[in-house]
Amino acid sequence: MPMHSEPPAATRLLPGLLVWAVTWLGLLLLDGRLDLATMSLLLVAGSALATPWLPVGWSLLVSAASVLGFNWAFVPPRGSFTVDGSEHVWLLVGMAVVTWVVAALSAALRRQLAEARRWARRAEQLRQWGEATRDCDEPVTEAAQLQQMLSDLAGGPAALWVLRGAGLRPGEPSPADAADPRLFALGATDAEETAGLAHCLRQREAMGPGTGRHQHLPQWYLPLRGRAAVLGAALLRGEAVRRIDDDARRHAQALCDQLGQALERRQSREAEDLARAEARTQQARNALLAAVSHDYRTPLATILGAADSLIDQGAQRSAEQRRALAQTIRDQATQLARLTDNTLQLARLDAPGVTLRLDWESPEEIVGAALHRARQREAEGQWRARGSTTRLHARTEPGLPLLRCDAVLLAQLLDNLVDNALAYAPGDSPIELLARRQGEQLLLAVRDRGPGLPPAEREQVFEVYRRGPESARAARGAGVGLAVCRAIAEAHGGSMKLRRRGHGGSAFECLLPLHEAPVGPDPEPLVLPDEGSAGRG
Repeated sequence: MPMHSEPPAATRLLPGLLVWAVTWLGLLLLDGRLDLATMSLLLVAGSALATPWLPVGWSLLVSAASVLGFNWAFVPPRGSFTVDGSEHVWLLVGMAVVTWVVAALSAALRRQLAEARRWARRAEQLRQWGEATRDCDEPVTEAAQLQQMLSDLAGGPAALWVLRGAGLRPGEPSPADAADPRLFALGATDAEETAGLAHCLRQREAMGPGTGRHQHLPQWYLPLRGRAAVLGAALLRGEAVRRIDDDARRHAQALCDQLGQALERRQSREAEDLARAEARTQQARNALLAAVSHDYRTPLATILGAADSLIDQGAQRSAEQRRALAQTIRDQATQLARLTDNTLQLARLDAPGVTLRLDWESPEEIVGAALHRARQREAEGQWRARGSTTRLHARTEPGLPLLRCDAVLLAQLLDNLVDNALAYAPGDSPIELLARRQGEQLLLAVRDRGPGLPPAEREQVFEVYRRGPESARAARGAGVGLAVCRAIAEAHGGSMKLRRRGHGGSAFECLLPLHEAPVGPDPEPLVLPDEGSAGRG
């Protein structure tokens, strides 16, 4: 949106000189047919028509030359600059005065028109610039356009500093040079100009000629102001600065402020999104805490009841009854331990800077170990309410490559998936543990023939406060296990999803990336980045 410049001087002069030429041609053709007074009016009319096209100096010069030429050519005695009669003298004086007054008035009107057009262009530029910055998702990308507009306005190269972060608050140290990572800088500056930009950022005020601050400087320093902070600074050099054009400076400040306000609006949106995300996170944590506390009560009450029975009535009970009570205490304590492990693991994976203990593991061994643990828990009596683990089968694709992973976390992932399948799959329906290669990823899946979930709930089931279908809500658990599974998968750079099987049931599938095993020492442990949560995706 550049400002339009005035046409070249030669283009403006030509029409005015052409009008004067036509006027003189008419005077020469009408010589002898009109009286002297009428011909003088024609010359004044020609002056009025030509003056709008000529600069005021040219108008005065050509008008004076035309009056002298009129005296030479038409006022008696002709062919000389002498004048016969006072009436002719006053005629020439009147012609000179009128032509000069017309030239002066025309020049004043022309200046006012030019000023009005300049203000109209600047108003339109501000309007377009305001729309551009209002509709821009990344206002910092508009900095180059602002730099060009400021260069055109000042008549010299401009430089621009734009803060990337939340802006400069009062008392916060300002960037010292363009290499500061907080800055997006455009345009070259020397050491003195760099110091001026830093000072402008720090003081949050304009500096330079006509600003009332540091007026000895040969440049303008203008802040990019938001409502509550300064978001950058601009450096202007050029003719407008040298002639101390206050209107140009105020217009430049308005352009800078529009970008500053756009940057501030962007930061406000980001802060609002962050606040909403934190509110959702807090809501999820509260829901998790409520669910966990609720699910702790039942096993604790069962443990206390069984323990009281053993203490108060142990002597009256048979050996079989005492063994059943002890088994109940063990089952409920195991359930509490698993619930605690899942909750702590979820909190750990949700924290920044988590380090995974990675090593090269065999997928076949991971699946086989999960199957062995499930059957061992059955042998210890932990699955009596969930059906026999003899319906649990494993299937692995031959020749699978080694997987770089944290074996403890993957063991917990498969244990949770198996636990979930045994909780919700009916009767003795088969459950399958699957490991196979899928492109450049390894697929680990637990498949069952349970009731499944409707499409709308398949993604929500991985949230920390979600439970299974209504028909299976009696199963134990706080809805933490599947959330932990997704957190573990994402901590390894993979993903977790629920897919409905073709003939009924669900398939919980974990996709993990495969890497080429190095010949030398193992790589360093994988550290999750601070800015991303590994927990709930």
